[in-house]
Amino acid sequence: MEEKATLTPRQIRLLRKFYEEGKTIEVHTVEKTQDELAEELGITRQALSNHLKVLKELGYIRTGRGFIDLTDKALDLLGEKKGDVFVFVRIEPTKRRSVYEAIKKLNIKKIYRVTGDIDLIVEADKTRLDEILEEISSLDGVKETITHIVLEVL
Repeated sequence: MEEKATLTPRQIRLLRKFYEEGKTIEVHTVEKTQDELAEELGITRQALSNHLKVLKELGYIRTGRGFIDLTDKALDLLGEKKGDVFVFVRIEPTKRRSVYEAIKKLNIKKIYRVTGDIDLIVEADKTRLDEILEEISSLDGVKETITHIVLEVL
């Protein structure tokens, strides 16, 4: 069991303030070392470092120890417009466990197990909609998928 650090009342107030005033953002993060990336790209670590510095200065990435985040500016440049999709999934009752496990392995944002007429709600990015629908509908035990694309967050 993980031990919790003791925080002062001020630190707790700070966290509460950050939570209340913060906004939720979606981040595309690369969790590889610069050595790994340089090797995969076939360039030196120094050359990679120079490229990362420029990308950071131009606002396309944020970096820290062990991660590189793409910013919204980078996603716009790449034509990767963000947009959410919710796929409602109905599953054969006897195949639920195997479908749950298979869907957990897909590259999607979140999976919600819900009550009611459907079994799962899969939250994904609309740039991958066709691929995700193909993967989900091909699973043994999936009876139906119903797709809803978010037009606007109010």
